[in-house]
Amino acid sequence: MSDKHQVGGDHYINLSVQPWDAMRSWMTDEQFLGFLRGNVIKYVARAQDMCLSGKGGVEDLRKAQHYLDKLIEMVEGDCGSQGTR
Repeated sequence: MSDKHQVGGDHYINLSVQPWDAMRSWMTDEQFLGFLRGNVIKYVARAQDMCLSGKGGVEDLRKAQHYLDKLIEMVEGDCGSQGTR
């Protein structure tokens, strides 16, 4: 489950409330799914730009995968509660 680990440190997972849990409670489902999609795009794009920005590489691909895992969990949960689309 994506809530049990963090890529690139432990600065979020050690908080009593993880930031994406707070965002999920304050946002609509559509807004939160957009946030997750946007972060997948951000980290994939940044991974490709590592020579220019000094960031990126495999760690950013892992971050993208982490957000994608969360997105998949959300979509599977939504589809499971509504039946097959």
